[in-house]
Amino acid sequence: MSAVHTVDAARYAGSPPERVWYTSYGSNMHLDRLACYLAGGTPRGAAADHPGHPGCRDHRAPERSVPVELAGRLYFATRSPVWAGGRALYDPSAPGRMRGRAHLVTAEQFCDIAAQEMYREPGTDLDLTGVLGTGRASLGPGRYETLICCGVLEGLPVLTFTAPWAMGEVEWVGPSAAYVRYLAAGLLEAGPWDERSIGRYLARCPGAAGLWSAERIADLLVAG
Repeated sequence: MSAVHTVDAARYAGSPPERVWYTSYGSNMHLDRLACYLAGGTPRGAAADHPGHPGCRDHRAPERSVPVELAGRLYFATRSPVWAGGRALYDPSAPGRMRGRAHLVTAEQFCDIAAQEMYREPGTDLDLTGVLGTGRASLGPGRYETLICCGVLEGLPVLTFTAPWAMGEVEWVGPSAAYVRYLAAGLLEAGPWDERSIGRYLARCPGAAGLWSAERIADLLVAG
C-alpha cells in the first residue's frame, strides 16, 4: 500500500526544474485516462462525439505516481458536458485537506497536459516563472486556467490547475453518479484509501454534500 505524502504550502526556491509533480484531483488520477493526455487518444467511457486528446510531445508514462494530501478543499462547480454534472475544482485557500495523485512528469509534459485541459493546442511551453515564484499564476479566465504550486515534494514543485475563483464565489453543482464513481475509483487506484474512507471524503465536498452520502458512494464503487 502506498503511503500518503503530505504536501504543505511552500515556495519552490530552485532553478526552473526539468521535472515536476503534476497533481490531479479529478479524472486524471486514473493512469489510463492520464495516458490519453500523454500519448493521445479518447478516454474509455467517453461520449461517442468526444474528439479525443492530441497528447503531449513526450508520450512517456509518469516516472512515478504517488498519493498526496494538499492544503485546501475539493468542490464541484460549473457543468461538464462529458460527465453531465459538476466538475471537480480546487480551492487552495479553503480550510481543509484535499486528496489527489501526484504524477512525476517533465515540465514539458505538464505544460502540454495543462494546455489540453485549457482547450488549447499542446506543443508550446507555458511560462511557469510566475507560479513557481508566487505559488499562483493566471493564464486566462477559464475553469482550469489558473496554475497553482501547492508546495514541494522531494525537492520538486507540486503543480496543478484550477479555476480563478474561490470556492464560495461560485454556485456549487452536484456531480453525476458516473463522475463520482470515477473519482472514487481513482482515489482507490491511488492506493492508501479504502472504500469507506473515500466515501466519507467525497460526501463532505461542497457540491456533493447533501446529494451523495458516504454509503451511496461506497455502493457505487462496489457496483463499478
